[in-house]
Amino acid sequence: MLNQPIRPRRLRSSNAIRNLVAETTLTPADLIMPIFVKDSVTDKEPIFSMPGIYRHSIQSAIEQCKRIRDLGINAVALFPGIDNSLKTPQANEALNINGFYYEAISAIKDSNPELLIISDVALDPYSSDGHDGLVRGSLIANDETIEILAKMALYQAKAGADIIAPSDMMDGRVGAIRNTLENAQYHNTLIMSYAVKYASSFYRPFRDALESAPKKGDKKTYQMNPSNKKEALKEAKLDEEEGADILMIKPASIYGDIIHNIKKETTLPIAAYHVSGEYSMLKAASDKGFLNYETILFETLLSIKRAGANMILTYGAIDAAMLLNNKKII
Repeated sequence: MLNQPIRPRRLRSSNAIRNLVAETTLTPADLIMPIFVKDSVTDKEPIFSMPGIYRHSIQSAIEQCKRIRDLGINAVALFPGIDNSLKTPQANEALNINGFYYEAISAIKDSNPELLIISDVALDPYSSDGHDGLVRGSLIANDETIEILAKMALYQAKAGADIIAPSDMMDGRVGAIRNTLENAQYHNTLIMSYAVKYASSFYRPFRDALESAPKKGDKKTYQMNPSNKKEALKEAKLDEEEGADILMIKPASIYGDIIHNIKKETTLPIAAYHVSGEYSMLKAASDKGFLNYETILFETLLSIKRAGANMILTYGAIDAAMLLNNKKII
């Protein structure tokens, strides 16, 4: 061995060499932009707890999607805001094939055919109870809910969704959705399962956006306990066995250990959801002058990718893509 000092800093000496030896990279193609669509919005309206994010009309969402595609982002996740007058305990509007959400999926897909449309399967936007499943007394009815979720998934596929994303965390729903899609000859429709969705306090701005918070109780009987790691692996394996194509972990930035563990145990692609509260914290700290939004957003998303995510859903997708494309954030 040479009697010379070891100098790892040589590989950090310039931006060019740092980029050349970077172990993790982030590109716009790694990002997915969530979009809220609401039937009562005429253009777009701001969401107070999510600075820079809006509830869109269908036309406004179409225009936003064109911008997203131009930035090199290849997918959007659509979430429906349903008028309170249409919400019922049975979530009937979820199966209205002529309803607003199905119209939005079709219109956006027709206007942006190259953009992947990820649709949301859960009852909370449609339920007057605000839960992801049917409420029976003090319990969430798992199997009754699954029947509705499978029909919703089929209707969304018929409307033009490329990827079905069940976010409800009911047991067995991935298998039921896969069987329904296969039986209806939708062999190429993908399922991105919310395989590991923790009962997190970071979802509150999202629930503000959709006005979908539970009216009673919480979601801890179906969303996962943040204390548990092994349970995450069990849930991911079950969804893989039932026919999921992509496994999602949610939240993302503070669950890097979970992303890493599951990445080691599956050959399926991993999606991570940088959720509303995670995004809003960065915005709030930036607005206060405590942090630089651009640099902290990039570092946060890079850390999620480094943990093992193949793709990241983030409300900062447009901002990050503009940074990566060397454009000024608007």
